[in-house]
Amino acid sequence: MSTPAPLEDLLRELAPQVLGALVRRFGDFGAAEDAVQEALIDAALQWPRDGRPDNPPGWLIRVAHRRMTDHLRSEIARRRREDTEGTHIPRDRFLSPAADAPPADADDTLMLLFLCCHPDLAASAQIPLTLRAVGGLTTAEIATAFLVPEATMAKRVTRAKQKIKGSAFRLPAPPELPERLAAVLHVLYLIFNEGYASTAGESLQRVELTTEAIRLTRLLHRMLPDDHEVTGLLALMLLTDARRAARTGPAGDLVPMAEQDRSRWDRDAIAEGVALVSKALTSTDRFGPYQLQAAIAAVHDEADSDAETDWPQILGLYRLLAGIADNPMTTLNQAVAELKVHGPAAAMATLDRAAADPRLAGHYRVDGLRAHLLEASGDLPAAREHYLRAAKATSSRPEREYLTRKAAGLPER
Repeated sequence: MSTPAPLEDLLRELAPQVLGALVRRFGDFGAAEDAVQEALIDAALQWPRDGRPDNPPGWLIRVAHRRMTDHLRSEIARRRREDTEGTHIPRDRFLSPAADAPPADADDTLMLLFLCCHPDLAASAQIPLTLRAVGGLTTAEIATAFLVPEATMAKRVTRAKQKIKGSAFRLPAPPELPERLAAVLHVLYLIFNEGYASTAGESLQRVELTTEAIRLTRLLHRMLPDDHEVTGLLALMLLTDARRAARTGPAGDLVPMAEQDRSRWDRDAIAEGVALVSKALTSTDRFGPYQLQAAIAAVHDEADSDAETDWPQILGLYRLLAGIADNPMTTLNQAVAELKVHGPAAAMATLDRAAADPRLAGHYRVDGLRAHLLEASGDLPAAREHYLRAAKATSSRPEREYLTRKAAGLPER
């Protein structure tokens, strides 16, 4: 039977809380996830028929806890080492919490986020594990988003679970917290970016990824409301995602920001994002990269048109950002602002500085931006050549088609 959308939303929101509670008690990530999935199926079948319980998280934890203990007892019996295994799991951990127990699961979800972003895992493993365990996406959904076979993604997630098996389920110690939180924010940022500007495939954007990234960052912000970079990241996501409806044409073709119909931008999301970044910036004199990127996005979103954008302010913010974040993509974006403020020659010098970074070797955006700057300076045949190079290098169909159209409108040598 199908699950009504509101119930689906509730179960997705509660799943990481329940999983966190079980991982904290038992330490076995894989078995805990299986138990949670069974509890969610039970809820999807029983709640529409019997009514939603007064304490849904408590109900799910109790059922999943029971499934987990059944699993452990089965393992004990199968391996014939009840006594040995029993000493590893205190008896009180086999007791299900009361359904009306006050929820303490918000901290469990936060710890689950930190566990999924464990420093022993590469980002390629942290992202799918976070989406699977905290975001509630299926392995098939994650595989589709990253354009790999489901079996490949299943192996990647399984290996990640095995690598962190037995890791302490707790918040990092205070000296470790800034670095570990930075990893969590980076993973959420990468998830959002892959959804907003897909690196490959037929679609420019994958809304399910941006939606999950925003939801998870909201969750993190509720737990750490005074962290300015958490606030900055949430603001950045909202201000960027606010333009989503105007980024593509009727056929899914890319529409650059300068040509977008700004009446289609989400004004509620912009207002929320501006309020968040304003609070973050005025509450501290130490600005982080997410706060500054959110400030840049706010300047764009508050302008009525590309011509009315405060480009000098954006350029100043990019220069501040370049001073604290070693990221060649930031330098590429700064080159666009240099073009608007100081013209093609200054922008080309900034682009050349970014292009010298080996991390951008072969990246299509270098040729795409160079083509744009050459076109602005009047060298149209050279611009055409670089547009075609960029189109050949990108794996995104909408971007490839956009760059090819740009080249087609320019003369050959």
